[in-house]
Amino acid sequence: MADLSDPQIDEAYQDVRSDKSDTNWLLLDYESDRSDKLRVTQTGTGGLAELRDALGDSKASYAYVRVTFSNDKESQREKFILVVWIGPGCKVMRKAKISVHAADVKQVLRVYSIEVPAREKDDLKEDPIVVKLRKAGGASYDGV
Repeated sequence: MADLSDPQIDEAYQDVRSDKSDTNWLLLDYESDRSDKLRVTQTGTGGLAELRDALGDSKASYAYVRVTFSNDKESQREKFILVVWIGPGCKVMRKAKISVHAADVKQVLRVYSIEVPAREKDDLKEDPIVVKLRKAGGASYDGV
């Protein structure tokens, strides 16, 4: 079981969800290679591009991101995604625990439209994610 008891996790989660905050992502990393305790290692205002730069190739991490996109000329939508990152150099034992720990993370970072499993930084390009969010969002007026 993952340890998500750090109160900063909920504070960062609420900050990303808040309309009054510019913070649009948070990153959770394990305290150490042998620890199952997760902590907030970074937050930011630069969206998916900034998050991609923050991910470590040897780490397994979880991110929560607010994605803003236009549905048409007049409207903007905000949706939330949960990213489960397993870097290409992540250790085998850490990878083995990810599915169980992801379930624990979903109990804390509860409200999201889609989950994005990412193994390479290119898995976090904004355009394909927005297409998935539009599909998950129901009504689509532009044929996607």
